[in-house]
Amino acid sequence: MNTALYTFATRLREWIVQRPAASGQRQFADLALELFALQFANNSAYRRICEVRQLTPTTVQNWTQIPAVPTAAFKELELTSLAPDERSAVFHSSGTSGQKPSRHFHGAASLALYEASLWQWFLPNTLPDFKSSLHDLRFACLTPPSAQVPHSSLVHMFRSIQCQLGDAGVLVGATKFHGKVMPDGGWALEFDDVREVVAESTRQGDPVFLLGTAFSFVQLLDFLVENNLRFQLPAGSRVLETGGYKNRSRVLPKAELHALITERLGVPGQNIICEYGMSELSSQAYDREIQNSEFTIHSQPRPFHFPPWSRVQIISPETGREVAEGETGLIRVFDLANVFSVAAIQTEDLGIRRGDGFELIGRAQLAEPRGCSLMTM
Repeated sequence: MNTALYTFATRLREWIVQRPAASGQRQFADLALELFALQFANNSAYRRICEVRQLTPTTVQNWTQIPAVPTAAFKELELTSLAPDERSAVFHSSGTSGQKPSRHFHGAASLALYEASLWQWFLPNTLPDFKSSLHDLRFACLTPPSAQVPHSSLVHMFRSIQCQLGDAGVLVGATKFHGKVMPDGGWALEFDDVREVVAESTRQGDPVFLLGTAFSFVQLLDFLVENNLRFQLPAGSRVLETGGYKNRSRVLPKAELHALITERLGVPGQNIICEYGMSELSSQAYDREIQNSEFTIHSQPRPFHFPPWSRVQIISPETGREVAEGETGLIRVFDLANVFSVAAIQTEDLGIRRGDGFELIGRAQLAEPRGCSLMTM
């Protein structure tokens, strides 16, 4: 056990729980450089990558110079500062069948930090009226339960949110995960169960929070259309949509998907929230800014924002430099909550720079780097 890493994690978690509205550039930079030095010293796989690039704590002067690791590296290397006996969980990426998954190792301290980061940013971006007026909320996840998919960071996220809301005493009815794992490893919905939850919510007048992937909502909407079903969910109902399609359903443009959700479930567009996250990160971004405990309605498309303990850059794949406002590049995230793995993550997702946020475009068509080629990126 490295006490310096655990001490940093404790400090960071206490700061996150205080729910900082923002963090100054100097404060973030100081924390980022401190964390880089700790990860360089304690994460041997990451240290080798940094040394090949000749970027070390003695040469890096600004957090933007800290070497970012491509998500593909998590498939090839054990990018962790946790010893094997400290690892109690591992999250895998959810690629298409047959792909080698990424591995993000966690222990008790890193999961506590993950859950603090999750809750403190989820709440103001999805349930801003949580403390003032929210009660009698139903909660339904369109995923398999965690027992069936123990390596899914998304399901762990949904389970953590359910526990927090349950502890707060705002949930009514039985919370269920309405998905199942198919023989080929894909996820499918228990349609009759979801229909009953939606119908019960409508009858009782209790708002419902539906959480799922884009492909799970397409599956649900197709079922509703095929059976000529429409519901008007009670006021205050919300939808959280995340992730891509991964060849598990037909693909719908986001505007069309959200319009169908409004048409078939009666949830207005401003109550449909999109989340951006991945197994390699410990923090999430949402396409919503909340002010004065009400949803701020954006014109489409809406930019995503990470919490104050993270930073996002949109990087030109040609120059490796940050693009200008309104330009397109690869999304790079620096997540302080990734204390025990690697804080700087280079994704394969394309985004447009929008102020301190980004508009998500989709996956870049890039060859997957393997083995030693990871060292030079």
